[in-house]
Amino acid sequence: MSNAIQETSPGILGKIERVCDKLPPPGVIFFILFVATAVLSALLSGLGVSLINPASGETVSVQNFFTADGINWFLETMVENFSSFYPLGMVLILTMAVGLCDEAGLFSAAIRSALRNTPQVIVPLVVAFVGCNGNIASDCCNIVLMPLAAAVYYSVGKHPVVGMLVAYAGCEAGFACNLMLSASDSIASGLTNTAIQSFLPDSDFLVDMSCNYYFTFTSTFLVALTISFVAEKIVAKQFGPYHRPADLPVIEKQELGGIERKGIRNAVIALVVYAALVVAGYFLVPLAKVNEDGSLSFIGSPLLDGIIAVMFVAFFVMGVAYGFTVKKFRSLTDIEKAINKQMSLMGAYLTFCFFCGQFNALFSWTNIGTVIAIGGADFIQNIGLTGIPLILIFIVIVALTNFFMPSALAKWAILGPVFVPMLMMLNYHPAMIQLIYRLADSPFNIITPMNPYVWMLLSIANRDYDPNLKIGKVFAGLIPISLILAVVWIIFFFIWTTLGIPLGPGASYTLPAGLL
Repeated sequence: MSNAIQETSPGILGKIERVCDKLPPPGVIFFILFVATAVLSALLSGLGVSLINPASGETVSVQNFFTADGINWFLETMVENFSSFYPLGMVLILTMAVGLCDEAGLFSAAIRSALRNTPQVIVPLVVAFVGCNGNIASDCCNIVLMPLAAAVYYSVGKHPVVGMLVAYAGCEAGFACNLMLSASDSIASGLTNTAIQSFLPDSDFLVDMSCNYYFTFTSTFLVALTISFVAEKIVAKQFGPYHRPADLPVIEKQELGGIERKGIRNAVIALVVYAALVVAGYFLVPLAKVNEDGSLSFIGSPLLDGIIAVMFVAFFVMGVAYGFTVKKFRSLTDIEKAINKQMSLMGAYLTFCFFCGQFNALFSWTNIGTVIAIGGADFIQNIGLTGIPLILIFIVIVALTNFFMPSALAKWAILGPVFVPMLMMLNYHPAMIQLIYRLADSPFNIITPMNPYVWMLLSIANRDYDPNLKIGKVFAGLIPISLILAVVWIIFFFIWTTLGIPLGPGASYTLPAGLL
């Protein structure tokens, strides 16, 4: 593939880009981080660093890697650290199915068909909006949407990497916005209720999973608009025009041939039949969660927990239906060859996953990330601020912690038992405390280098569109989206609360009278 031309961003973003571009490949980066974490664990352990975990009341001490326990742990778990690295299996599984559709030609035909009536100007907004709602499917959204967004952007003459950045930003910010209630709402409220019960063990006061729904529903439109606007006005200008490599085909807004239209029709029919079977299984098997009163719930159901398998089969049946219709596939051997071709391109990602998996496991085993999170919570508790300054400091601490512990729910499991009681003592309702945390976390999910999906983004972009793209250019594009989104979203929150609009059903800003 020919090299695409890279231009350095101007100003401070250009400096960030140049610094980041000097970093080694991701596998080497995480090897270095592994070694640095091991050394740091020895230093902190030697200093006797330990804190009380408010979630459990137990003392958390930094563990030294350079001990018999540490070396034994590594020898026994190295394979598991790689094989159980969460994004690894999910990415490979969905790559097989999504890649099958791509090899069959389904995505190309579907995009060309859709582009006939889609104004180019709304493409960024549509991608961002889909991303914001994608967390209903957990991390699957990134895996599926980023390559599709790149293809759509490329098809309308926009820079495909910018499309991936828009998709990635939407998916990562989606923890605090969605048109539907999702597993994130359920888990976050569950952790909040655990903190409430620890603080008020004799009270039946709890929050519902919909306690932030009015705000998160409305925020979906705000976040999608903000991401698409920043991407068009700032990020697209940083990347400039895309110089198509000679071996990359041109996708035009052309009419589909009869066989392609028939293929799309058969793919849609296959998807509808499959969806009908899934819906039937939800009610009849049931694949739903059965509540104590006998009602069925999607949140917490086997169907939602198995969403990766559900999506794998969905893409697989569409790809097979289209491929056989257009004669791209004539036997099962052709299907296997198509899958093998896609999987053969994942070597760089596998290398990254091995070293990142080792680093993440060590970081968790040493307890350094937990100590950092607890330390940040203790800092806020000790400075004695109230009101808006307290909220802003809370947001800053969460944002900084994000760079060491990217999992939003893991952080809330630690920070919730500190902030929920502390802010309840200041008469804040737990629904509001939880929302402030989600606002602090979501915009900065976009720019933490510990997020494995930003490296997946780089891997796909290098493979399909620009082999010379470096991580500095990626972060230079993501930083404006993250920071501007954070400012806009927080201002929107203060306007919302000033107007006194409820955060969700039955959720107020202050505690019920007499609760404390």
